[in-house]
Amino acid sequence: MLASRYLRAKRSEGGVALISIISFVGIMLAVAVLIIVMSVMNGFRAELLGKILGFNGHVFVTGAVLDGPARYPTVQRILNVPGVTQAVPVIEAQAIAMGPNQITGAIVRGLSASDLKATGIVAGNITRGNLRGFGQGEYGGDVVVVGDRLAEQLGVKAGDSISLISPSGGATAFGGTPRQKSYVVGATFTAGMSQYDQAYIFMPLDQAQLFFGREDTVDAIEIRVANPDKAVQLKAAIMRAAGPTALVADWTQRDSSYWGALKVERNVMRLILMLLVVIAALNIISSLVMLVKNKGRDIAILRTMGAGQGSILRIFVMAGATIGALGTAAGLAIGALVSLYIGPIQAFVEWTTGQAVFSSDVYFLSRLPAKVDWTEVAIIVSFSLAVSLLCTLPPAWRAARLDPVEALRYE
Repeated sequence: MLASRYLRAKRSEGGVALISIISFVGIMLAVAVLIIVMSVMNGFRAELLGKILGFNGHVFVTGAVLDGPARYPTVQRILNVPGVTQAVPVIEAQAIAMGPNQITGAIVRGLSASDLKATGIVAGNITRGNLRGFGQGEYGGDVVVVGDRLAEQLGVKAGDSISLISPSGGATAFGGTPRQKSYVVGATFTAGMSQYDQAYIFMPLDQAQLFFGREDTVDAIEIRVANPDKAVQLKAAIMRAAGPTALVADWTQRDSSYWGALKVERNVMRLILMLLVVIAALNIISSLVMLVKNKGRDIAILRTMGAGQGSILRIFVMAGATIGALGTAAGLAIGALVSLYIGPIQAFVEWTTGQAVFSSDVYFLSRLPAKVDWTEVAIIVSFSLAVSLLCTLPPAWRAARLDPVEALRYE
């Protein structure tokens, strides 16, 4: 009751309402910003992980097992490993794509029609055309699937023709010569990441082997597992299934520097924003120091009436902790709401300003992602409450040790 009265007291009555409000707003904003930023970073990592691993695979097998008829038994043994959902022999090489509007570089990925249809990030995001003609005809036919942005850049659509030039297409007595061939765009796709949509062309595996002069070999076997985070644990079983001549690497090894930098950035951002919570909570010390100073006579009277040091300590601890708890609760509500409805908020801001706040050309994603990790939210809330409680202790301890004689000497 006393703590509540002290917090609501007006300035003329010795209260410090303004400083308390500032402390409340500071903690609220710090907690809200921390939750929003960490949710966006979690969403960014999950979105990026889903796009990259959905497009490229989780485990990669290379080596002598890729050559000739030995490849197919190897693929079957890998598919029998528990947790493996797909094993795709692929060819990936650079080429020059020519359309009516422009000439640009492209990455051609060769795989079978069944494997392309099983790749959801491509087959499930066809924007124009269809996959019916893909892989049909001699050497897989001449139908290719082009990224949506690349097709737009080249000025082609489904049903149009594009020319591809392979810098290492054929071998002659005078060395390697470029190979040029026209293909029909059967469909266009969007993977949701600009670096894929504007660079990749999918070609039937047999046609890619012919076009790039690979004969009866592939560049790698891309393996997808049910849980990408368990790819490292499945690596040993896949290695046994692939055989002693195979080289096996998982996605964490292929892009270790990239994912390591992303993890470090996330941890550093969390540390910096937690320091903001500490700075905001330090305002509680200022408000309680002023409150103790203004309520010195009240403390002395309570002590002469029999209140112990513990009672005085609890009064001011509760007063300061209430500010921290209310600020944390308000910050939790604002941060969670903004994180959960960040899509509509982004659309509203773009509609009112007429500007894209999250350009896919810069950030590789077409929208601002957010994923609320409630475990992390609980850690943030606990940290804010703990810091707020610790900040109340110095002024509350000073109030509890106040000498009633000294406080009432000049009253």
